[in-house]
Amino acid sequence: MTWDVPTITITDPAGRQLNCYIEHALEVEGQDYLLLHPIDSPVEIVTWEQDDDDTPTVVESEDTIKVLFPTAKAVLAEENLSLKESAVTLTVAGELPELSEDDDDEMDGDGEELEAFQWLASFFHNDQEYAVYTPLDPFFILARRGADGEPELLSPEEFERIESILPNLEDHFFEGL
Repeated sequence: MTWDVPTITITDPAGRQLNCYIEHALEVEGQDYLLLHPIDSPVEIVTWEQDDDDTPTVVESEDTIKVLFPTAKAVLAEENLSLKESAVTLTVAGELPELSEDDDDEMDGDGEELEAFQWLASFFHNDQEYAVYTPLDPFFILARRGADGEPELLSPEEFERIESILPNLEDHFFEGL
């Protein structure tokens, strides 16, 4: 299977789009799968519970994100970054600042590294502090070629169905990376 372009645009059910690089393509059980990497940097908005200042909570509620979006966008614009409501994840376009010594790895209670993030900006909304972070580790999206030949995000049901073969897919996808 080949894709004749280095980048594609995927669209989620809400009509939001995300431009991605095609990192790898693979056929499994007669289905073409793509490992995609967003062109713009993925970001997460986090907050902290008032009784636990050490453990951030990722804001996942679409309604909350819609309320916070204008403020987060304005704060990031001050850093010459453009926040986008993309498919799959929020993203920022623009040159990310260089890593500082303050960009720490997030740790669980046992001190094991979970994932490293870079702080981009902080803001307050209704007296609650929020921050925008981008992961330092690569952010990949698994998609498949639809009946029309266009890339499609996997439904939760399809992702669950292929979950058992994901270790095999990971071996194929990451061989050349």
